[in-house]
Amino acid sequence: MLADMSEQTIALVTGANKGIGYEIAAGLGALGWSVGIGARDRERGALAVAALCARGVDAFAVPLDVTDDADVSAAARLLEERAGRLDVLVNNAGAAGGWPDEPTSLDPAALLRLVDTNVVGVVRVTNAMLPLLRRSAHPRIVNQSSHVASLTLQTDPGTDLGGISGGYAPTKTFLNAVAVQYAAELRSTPILVNNACPGYVATDLNAFSGTRTAEEGARVAIRLATLPDDGPTGGLFDDEGPVPW
Repeated sequence: MLADMSEQTIALVTGANKGIGYEIAAGLGALGWSVGIGARDRERGALAVAALCARGVDAFAVPLDVTDDADVSAAARLLEERAGRLDVLVNNAGAAGGWPDEPTSLDPAALLRLVDTNVVGVVRVTNAMLPLLRRSAHPRIVNQSSHVASLTLQTDPGTDLGGISGGYAPTKTFLNAVAVQYAAELRSTPILVNNACPGYVATDLNAFSGTRTAEEGARVAIRLATLPDDGPTGGLFDDEGPVPW
């Protein structure tokens, strides 16, 4: 298996059984990559793999709940055994909570659950996969962020981000800050770390009220996953380019 995969780019996309994650996996697979479909629900993950394989994608299932240490360790072992390395990690899995979500009525336990998925989950998966990423010649880490994470946009009276978000938006701002620190620590390595803003995409996180398709939302993550070696690191980007912090 390792010999067969020695020249093929290996990617892992978390939360890839549906929505934006599925389309990211489809887009990377269309490049001829082998794509691990990270999914908390094993059955849905298997169905997504079958659908992608039917489209000609070299997809394989990676059972993965980003909030579960044992799951994350098992996923790293699976990739170790399958390919011996990882070229691209897309931390797409996330939770939204309520919306709008006023901080004065926010349930602290609910906030902790969001942080565990949207921030700690990214740290948990990234750290588990770093030994594999370090074996890649062109390693990339892409984290799924959001325009609502931007403090500049949040405080601009002329920008409408869809209402107050006391839970979800701050966790994505937290994720932005974490990504900057990863990029700083890894700057002397080939690993590029960037965050993506997919836009207001119609997914089950917003009851499909978004104005963009999942395929459109996947484009920026795919672009960041395929950056050249001299590409940016430590940035926040959407389809049009850099997004202010």
